[in-house]
Amino acid sequence: MVLSWTRGRVFRRARKGKELNSGGDLEIEIAIPTHFRCPVTLDLMKDPVTLSTGITYDRESIEKWIEAGNHTCPVTKRELTSFDMIPNHAIRRMIQDWCVENRSYGIERIPTPRIPVTPYEVTDTCTRILSGAENGDENKCVELVRKIKAWGKESERNKRCIVGNGAALALAKAFDFFSRGSVDKHVGVLEEILGVLTWMRPLAEEGRSVLGSVNSVSCMVWFLNGEQVYTRQSAALLLKEVHVEALVKSVGVVEALVKMIREHVGSVATKACLSTVFNMVSSLENRDGVSQRFVELGLVSLLLEVLVDAERGVCEKALGVLDCICDCKQGVEVAKANALTLPLVIKKLLRVSELSSSFAVSILWKVCDKTEEGVLIEALQVGVFQKLLVLLQVGCGEGTKEKATELLRLLNGYRSKAECVDSSLDFKHLKNPSN
Repeated sequence: MVLSWTRGRVFRRARKGKELNSGGDLEIEIAIPTHFRCPVTLDLMKDPVTLSTGITYDRESIEKWIEAGNHTCPVTKRELTSFDMIPNHAIRRMIQDWCVENRSYGIERIPTPRIPVTPYEVTDTCTRILSGAENGDENKCVELVRKIKAWGKESERNKRCIVGNGAALALAKAFDFFSRGSVDKHVGVLEEILGVLTWMRPLAEEGRSVLGSVNSVSCMVWFLNGEQVYTRQSAALLLKEVHVEALVKSVGVVEALVKMIREHVGSVATKACLSTVFNMVSSLENRDGVSQRFVELGLVSLLLEVLVDAERGVCEKALGVLDCICDCKQGVEVAKANALTLPLVIKKLLRVSELSSSFAVSILWKVCDKTEEGVLIEALQVGVFQKLLVLLQVGCGEGTKEKATELLRLLNGYRSKAECVDSSLDFKHLKNPSN
């Protein structure tokens, strides 16, 4: 088979001394030796490995073949007696030499691949991490955690192997061990573990339970209140993995989450914090008490500030939290009293996503009390009636449809009292209070 390599404006002087037109393009056909090609993809192999059947494949393509549930050799069709992949160094060196010989045609030399981490190496390293943690050997643990970190950076295949062989649970246990004392004394190893655990999400149930210990949660809260952006973001992402019941029992979680949202450390951290808050105010039996605490800390006004120019992911989560907050009496009262609530929530209708629109309708349904004529007239003046009509026309969920219909019936009686403005109003006067 032949691979075409097209090069423009090359070989101004031919090797045979023949002059070529410098403005022309030269198409050169380079034949790749058949035994350099992967039998599965027919592409030049970058990391040739040999299976138990004696056939050589490119590692990435044969791994995908096996991960898809195939237990036979693609070429021989024979059942694989082992899934071990032996690096074929001889073929790899031949391919590299061939690439070097043809580099003048634009062919780049394939790099020497790193040998993937094995399940045994991962398991052994995890055992040593736990041993070091139990003995309080911080230096040893830091070295081993960095080793896992380096493996993970090499390839996605390594990450799958690391996660699949219990590394997350081992690291969660090590994190719990070192968080039992003073965080200041073990901040180095805790930071390393925190950083690695973030790319192992979502954690298995056992790992989540370990991280839900009082010491582990307190340690993550400590990092949330810190000054380093990276560790604060990592703590926010990991805290999202902890069960809500464990978060509620821990001191300082609510305050730390509100602080993170207020300081807007970054979009990733803000979304993680909003997700955690949403879980806390939506899934607990005694969520009114938690919601009330968030309201007392000024979360409603913070959410409205975030909504002014939030990206889609942040906007959806902020509206979801505000919707849940409005389920408690104090929350809905604070939302009504804030001048930004109606214009901002109505502005997000039909502008962000179907999910955002459903949250927005739910918020309006809770805020627009039929006993408060001023709120209803204000909503009409901001253009809610037209937007709700359009929402019903374009379609929405059954629950959203019912609330939107009920709102329209309620608002219809006050249309004559309101001087309605253009529903496409841009609300350019709304500025982020933090600016």
